[in-house]
Amino acid sequence: MSQIELLLPKMGESVAEATIIKWVKNEGDAITADEPIIEIATDKVDSEVPAPEDGVLLKCLVKEGDVVAVGQPIAIIGVGATASVTATSSTPTVAPSPAPQTTAVAAASMASPLAASITVSSSEDRFYSPLVKSIAKTEGITQSELDAIAGSGQGGRVTKGDILNYIASRGAAPAAAPVAAPAVKQEPVASSAAPSAPKQKAAISIGGNDEIIEMDRMRKLIADHMVMSKQTSPHVTSYVEADVTNIVLWREKYKKQFEQKEKTKLTFTPIFIEALVKAIKDFPMINISVDGDKIIKRGDINMGMATALPSGNLIVPVIRNADMLNLSGIAKRVNDLADRARNNKLTPDEISGGTYTITNVGSFGNVMGTPIINQPQVAIMAVGAIRKKPAVIETPSGDFIGIRHMMFLSHSYDHRVVDGALGGQFVRRVADYLEAWDINREV
Repeated sequence: MSQIELLLPKMGESVAEATIIKWVKNEGDAITADEPIIEIATDKVDSEVPAPEDGVLLKCLVKEGDVVAVGQPIAIIGVGATASVTATSSTPTVAPSPAPQTTAVAAASMASPLAASITVSSSEDRFYSPLVKSIAKTEGITQSELDAIAGSGQGGRVTKGDILNYIASRGAAPAAAPVAAPAVKQEPVASSAAPSAPKQKAAISIGGNDEIIEMDRMRKLIADHMVMSKQTSPHVTSYVEADVTNIVLWREKYKKQFEQKEKTKLTFTPIFIEALVKAIKDFPMINISVDGDKIIKRGDINMGMATALPSGNLIVPVIRNADMLNLSGIAKRVNDLADRARNNKLTPDEISGGTYTITNVGSFGNVMGTPIINQPQVAIMAVGAIRKKPAVIETPSGDFIGIRHMMFLSHSYDHRVVDGALGGQFVRRVADYLEAWDINREV
């Protein structure tokens, strides 16, 4: 019986790691090709890893809850005509690992009993990725040690390489107790004491009628992502009120005809996305990302659309190359992605690679919001509820007051690279496209 390693497969653009949720098969179980043997989670999508061939699951190399790097071995499988359901106790020949770091991470991901009692969490003024926290917990690195590591990532974040380098040098150098030496100064206005203050978390009292609810995995990921975004980008939000009366009347007139012709419903979201795509073409410096002191100008317009899930959590599927689709194509993609998002059927590729995001706070009856940027993007648009309001209507023969369908657009942007002029002009341009909608447009 020959033996092969099952590696954690690449699960999408920019996906470098996954969390092991559950082993579907146990050691010694017979498996068939394409049969799921393990469940994993990447960012916000759960998926399964199938067996590559018929055989036997000889050994599970990772445990449930471990954070595993892409390309890392996760199981040993016995294949061939002589495969039996008896797992061998001998260590199989291991193929060369892709890189020394992968081996280091694999070792770090195997939790030791000594490290199990150590809890590593993000301090209030610094963000740590789940992989970094997992390695720190396994290696017994205290929170104070973690806070003292100099980060080489964006915004000073500690990367996998930083913590592995620290672990390598930790054994050679005496443990540097990160006690604040500047505390020797007894000046009443000592600024050196200030940095330690935010790390002191306020005690939370719990009453007899209170209920403690553990965050699920997705909520923890969302929380980390939101905190990281606010720490990374100085947020500014500009607002514009748009008259969308023509859009409301046009959709009401053509929505049944559209559904019969295109076999999909016509919501407002595709119309908003079409206007956003046009505005991005006019202002391409909104469609960018920041890498240190470099600006990456995106060649594709990949539109993320924030979608609320039945659980109350949020996910952002991506319409790739939205500028290449007409209104019907956008509508079909919007409905398909939203439906599969609510049924947990999205693939990792479908929630990655976005270059701009739209979120519809109006679906909850909100008139406006201050959305948080979906990193590594630099801007996000929130559309509010459409409401009938009295408005001044300008005509060549004079102005008058009429009832119009009005909607607020809220545009949050990263003030490091998007100034108020660009951010404000962009949201105004989106409103202009919406207000100029042709009420006689054919479906």
